[in-house]
Amino acid sequence: MQTNFTPEQLRDPGIARSNEILRACVHCGFCTATCPTYQVLGDELDSPRGRIYLIKDMLEAGRPADEKTVRHIDRCLSCLACMTTCPSGVHYMHLVDHARDHIERTYRRPRFERWLRWTLARILPYPRRFRLALLGARIGRPFAGLLPDPRLRAMLEMAPKSIPPVSRMDDPQVFPAEGARRRRVALMTGCAQRALNTDINEATIRLLTRHGCEVVIAEGAGCCGALTHHMGKTAESHASAAKNIRAWMREVEGAGLDAIVINTSGCGTTVKDYGHMFRNDPLAAEAARVAGLARDVSEVMEDLGLAAVEAPPLRVAYHAACSLQHGQQIRSAPKALLKAAGFEVVEPRDAHLCCGSAGTYNLMQPEISAALKARKLATLLERGPEVIAAGNIGCMMQIGSATSVPVVHTVELLDWATGGPRPPALSGR
Repeated sequence: MQTNFTPEQLRDPGIARSNEILRACVHCGFCTATCPTYQVLGDELDSPRGRIYLIKDMLEAGRPADEKTVRHIDRCLSCLACMTTCPSGVHYMHLVDHARDHIERTYRRPRFERWLRWTLARILPYPRRFRLALLGARIGRPFAGLLPDPRLRAMLEMAPKSIPPVSRMDDPQVFPAEGARRRRVALMTGCAQRALNTDINEATIRLLTRHGCEVVIAEGAGCCGALTHHMGKTAESHASAAKNIRAWMREVEGAGLDAIVINTSGCGTTVKDYGHMFRNDPLAAEAARVAGLARDVSEVMEDLGLAAVEAPPLRVAYHAACSLQHGQQIRSAPKALLKAAGFEVVEPRDAHLCCGSAGTYNLMQPEISAALKARKLATLLERGPEVIAAGNIGCMMQIGSATSVPVVHTVELLDWATGGPRPPALSGR
């Protein structure tokens, strides 16, 4: 694609990077075939190719974002299926992230929308605040139908039936390896996950220590910054990321780390991109070091290999989170581990398509999200699963909100199969 940025514009590192990405695009349109929003809406401007044109026009003109551009960029899930499909290697993720930053700086949203986005940014990344919000949402849930705005209804309906107690395993500490130590790793405990489902981190710690890992919960580490990053709130997202970088580097420079283990794939995609996010920052070297150490828990377990297993003969439908299969290009490891543990693993049709969760997307774009959820659930259930497994808390909440089939994290099943407790979600089955 031909671009026409001025030399002055190209002195801006963000513009220079977007220019590289735009020039890689050859207009082929392969991305439209795998774009979930294009599949649902059928509008060229709701495809990656259409959004690329909108972003190019906005950035080249150096103008503030307009309502049309904002509408179509907001509808993007950042599922990154287009990057998997693209034969030209267009790095759409960096381009749309830059566009969102530009939108946040130049476009004044309607007052109510500004309030919604501000509220989400002030609550979701903070586990204590999020817990309080979930309690309030449970109280208000019976009255959700009275609310005029579908986004508010989605926020109330998001609240789970029960909120788990705070897990003390998420506190800063060190869990010793069982037997000989094979690795020393830091576990990212996250933010929303600590409020929504404490079973995941607990199962991860048991699984890692059982397989010879000393697990560190680093003092000062918290939200990865993804939620605010995808809202275009760059200063806030970088502040969260910087805290993690400093916290983990203290461990690297202290007793050392072999890996930073992440069990929420949306976070993993962001942490692995810290090197790019901080490329022009004083923390650039440290950020690149942290990004290089970041591993999804399935990558670590594939490397370690599973110990003696004794899994029940359960039929498991594996849901591939977009941030794992497209953002990190991890496709085979989770399925291979589940099969090695003794489970029967099946996959749905169109496994590359998003379930509609996508961070805050199911709250800000509830109609499109609901359509994608219905499609994903139908393809999962037609495989007749006894349990659904996924590697991302957002996907688990999205899918689990509409089915009675238990939805668990992959590590919960691996923990169970190698000597851990039965996943609480499977109790009674």
